[in-house]
Amino acid sequence: MSNPRADYSSIVSRPPLYLPNGAKVAFWFILNVEEWDFNAKMARAVLPTPQGATVVPDVPNYSWHDYGMRVGFWRIKEVLDKYGIKATISLNGSVCNSYPEIVQAMVDGDWEIMGHGFVQRVMPLEDDEAGVIGKTIDTIRDFSGTAPRGWMGPGLAETAETPDLLVEAGIEYVCDWANDDQPYILKTKTGRLVSMPYTLEMNDIPMYVVQNHRSPEMYERGKDHFDTLYREGAESARVMAIATHPYISGVPHRIKYLDMILDYITSHDDVVIWTGGQILDWYNESVRQDRPDTEKANI
Repeated sequence: MSNPRADYSSIVSRPPLYLPNGAKVAFWFILNVEEWDFNAKMARAVLPTPQGATVVPDVPNYSWHDYGMRVGFWRIKEVLDKYGIKATISLNGSVCNSYPEIVQAMVDGDWEIMGHGFVQRVMPLEDDEAGVIGKTIDTIRDFSGTAPRGWMGPGLAETAETPDLLVEAGIEYVCDWANDDQPYILKTKTGRLVSMPYTLEMNDIPMYVVQNHRSPEMYERGKDHFDTLYREGAESARVMAIATHPYISGVPHRIKYLDMILDYITSHDDVVIWTGGQILDWYNESVRQDRPDTEKANI
């Protein structure tokens, strides 16, 4: 079946979008900060267990992730601060309790925080999805003083009800649908929800963990990716995302190339560096209309 959440729209036939002052690209940087349960199977693994056994606790693979919390996050933050980039954080709510120093650094840096589940477990495995969404939002709001406007499911996974539940919980944009270079409105039963351009291509998990590219790939691929969007954005604005994880991009042999691609992007004129919420506000203002009834889903 076709996508039940959005009618097909080709980027060449829709009305153009224009960024302020003639900018061509809106760039946003997403840092996924998660908590992996020490007493459960790991979310993913870098080191296979001998004989293929599933072990709990899985010390080496837990340590792989924990390096990101102890070291990698701070290394990435230093690079972002160098370029004055305010990240959008995709945050497991439980990180507020387990790693408060990290979340406080986000708050102090005026970074945006969006919900990413309570722990790193996909939504289809949750018995009470609405409860998990609500608990995540409440925990982030209680710590930071601000309720998240955006959401990304762990692993980008959704159930058939997720978009409707997100709207009911007050979420305004979602990043699970990585299928466009511009925001667009999703069909829901309950209200307005914008799909924010996320990325599977400029994402360090597919790039390094799945495809096993060498460290320079972030810069080399990112440069080509940006150049194309920058050229196309002269006619209608484009959104570019880079998605990272502290335990992957924050390691010593990769941080150099993250620095290089951010230097390349920020050296260009006609680029705005925004958070997800800023992109949402621009898009909503650009559209300047309420969601028409034809976009309400009968699902």
